[in-house]
Amino acid sequence: MFTNYQLQDKSENIITSTATSLLKLLVFEVGKLTLALPIDQVKKVVKYTSVYGSGLSHVNLTHLDDREVTIVDLEQKLFKSSPIDRANFNGYFIITKDIMGESIGILVAKMPMLIDVSLSQIRLLPNSYRHSDTLEIASHVTIIDQKNKVSVTIFILDLDRLI
Repeated sequence: MFTNYQLQDKSENIITSTATSLLKLLVFEVGKLTLALPIDQVKKVVKYTSVYGSGLSHVNLTHLDDREVTIVDLEQKLFKSSPIDRANFNGYFIITKDIMGESIGILVAKMPMLIDVSLSQIRLLPNSYRHSDTLEIASHVTIIDQKNKVSVTIFILDLDRLI
């Protein structure tokens, strides 16, 4: 489907596609932010299962499919919020494809949505912004107009910067 889609040259992070002018994004909310991953970077979305860790960090561990998976709580990372109440949480993990030899899970409260975005609507975030904001984990941004005339800003994550 997106056979020629790729993120090229990490210093520039240019999105290219010759197969289509649309990019499928898996979109999810973290706090007040709307974030996304290109669908070709996602392995699967699964229901939340118990996580293990000290609770002092935004990084924890869970056991999925006979292996341990590192789980990142972006709300805690970005907003320095308290860790989730693990006993009463009913969210999901977005499991990424292997990055540097291992999958990463992103903790989200609501089921993510799949949307198509025109490549012409996706812009590279300036390095100066990325280095001075908590959103250093994002590489690109797009603004989507909704039916109710409210636009939504979606930050597209750079998996190499998640942890």
